Amino acid sequence: MTTPLDHHAHNRTGLVKSARIFSNIVSPPVMFALLGIAIPLKTLPFWPGFGWAAVYGLLVSLAPILVVLYLLKTGRISELHMSDTRERHLPYATAVVFAFLAFGIVSWFDGPELLRCLLIFNIIELAALGLINIWWLISIHTTGVIATWLIVGLVWGWMASLIVVPLVIGVSWVRLYLRRHTPAQVLAGFALGIASVLSLTLVGCF
Repeated sequence: MTTPLDHHAHNRTGLVKSARIFSNIVSPPVMFALLGIAIPLKTLPFWPGFGWAAVYGLLVSLAPILVVLYLLKTGRISELHMSDTRERHLPYATAVVFAFLAFGIVSWFDGPELLRCLLIFNIIELAALGLINIWWLISIHTTGVIATWLIVGLVWGWMASLIVVPLVIGVSWVRLYLRRHTPAQVLAGFALGIASVLSLTLVGCF
């Protein structure tokens, strides 16, 4: 795979800079943090729903980001997007642990069923990404954005899911434009995201 356009700091100008910012914002931790807020609030009053959203957000979205930032600061990874698959092993492993912890808390204290489904999805998705990552740089961005689109459609209806379509298109284009992934890696991300969500519908989730 060729060197990503934004790999070196002096290249991060103009359209490359905008694409990199978009990629950082429309990232799996952000998308799932939003889902983790919206799902409890769909089924519970504001304060109980917000409390469960905070549990999800702290453990599933914020904690893995803090791990990555720590690894970046200490030099254990070379750059935020971790193009080197070897740098992704520990972040994936810790993210799975945090998702398991969140699922345990939500289950033990009888949290929202939909939130438990989202956490099961997170565990499956992250574990699968981690395993694939041993051999191949599959796109976690496209896995996350297509799964978000599908979950929104299943939970809130397909008209609501249209809001996510521009993000699906944008994320796909940006990852290819920045040369962070090949078309095959982007398509594989789509396939994994869809398969992970649909597999849970077979057991009554979403």
